[in-house]
Amino acid sequence: MRRSARVRRRMHRLHAGLDRLPLNFDPHQHDMNRPESGWHVDDYRQPLPAEPPGPPVAGGSWEVARRLVRNYEYADPAIIREICRSGPPEPGRNMLLEGRFYGLHFYLGLRIGDVVDGVIERDGRRARVWGWTYRTLKGHLERGQMNQEVRKWLDTGEVEFHIHAFSQRAPIPNPIVRLGFILFGRITQVRFYKRSCWRMAALTTAALAADDRSRHR
Repeated sequence: MRRSARVRRRMHRLHAGLDRLPLNFDPHQHDMNRPESGWHVDDYRQPLPAEPPGPPVAGGSWEVARRLVRNYEYADPAIIREICRSGPPEPGRNMLLEGRFYGLHFYLGLRIGDVVDGVIERDGRRARVWGWTYRTLKGHLERGQMNQEVRKWLDTGEVEFHIHAFSQRAPIPNPIVRLGFILFGRITQVRFYKRSCWRMAALTTAALAADDRSRHR
């Protein structure tokens, strides 16, 4: 959707103003892997087209998926979409998202936390990982953080998209918005996670197929 110059200027002002906002929760006071009273822990793993065992293949599934994760392309624009970011994911950079919630639109501020780029070990298996974390700022409808990663297991060649989120509803002053979020916020949140996984699989497969067609012309 194309925006007018006036709207674009307003978006950039909102994004610039995020520097003045603190996080709306303290990540150091929580174990993001353990449920707490009033908090949700969500973990989704979406298999993607596999590669041969060993390091990622040039132009293969892992590299395509990394680009999609880096550019936040997996997010369903019918639910949420990125408005402004000052560059690729780096710790401390801010993002401005537009959330769509039952006919209403909200501008949501986030700050990038960690960026992971390397090899990890889980249960004796090694995986090549690229991903990043974002955390909610004051004024967001939620509190918490979400990790998004693409992994390739080096022993088998399996590639997967991984979402891990720790969140709860933030205090919402507007009573109508608060009631709507109580009734439908969690449903929308889970739908976002599931749609993200579906889109990652579909977009990765489509990009690989397009590249294969171009090579065989």
